[in-house]
Amino acid sequence: MPALRKAARGRSPSKSPRWSEPRRRWAALLALALLPLVPACTGASTGAASAATTAPLTPLTIESGGRTHRFEVEVARTPEEQAQGLMFRDSLAPDRGMIFPFDPPRPASFWMKNTLIPLDMIFIRADGTIARIAAMTVPHSLAPVDSGESVAAVLELAGGRAAALGIREGDRVRW
Repeated sequence: MPALRKAARGRSPSKSPRWSEPRRRWAALLALALLPLVPACTGASTGAASAATTAPLTPLTIESGGRTHRFEVEVARTPEEQAQGLMFRDSLAPDRGMIFPFDPPRPASFWMKNTLIPLDMIFIRADGTIARIAAMTVPHSLAPVDSGESVAAVLELAGGRAAALGIREGDRVRW
């Protein structure tokens, strides 16, 4: 073994017979080919999450305590949009959100898997009144957040926004 170490000492790794010129070229090409996959491995935003942030916005208002609070929300209509929700978002503007409509109304249960930011979940009855507010839901939590009754929609806003605006159960949502 000492003889091998002595012989290898004088050689540069780039001149090693193990890494001939053709092998080095193939290794470099392979590294370049795999480079686009790096964001997927690091948990960076995927195409689906990026596309959701550019979805058309719908106006939504909440009437609370004699005031009208205005938001622009994405509508998660399809099962795929509803499954994706606000996952992988690293921020949400105070006047933005996402609404999940249900037709017919039904009991709803959400979780925060892959959701990076706290959210307020506002459960809305068929008549437009707020049935329940789950404030500041915990990012990445797998614990279910339930509506407690049948609802026609769930509105997700930035965590703490409902309390900051004085939004309460019984207030009216229109969209």
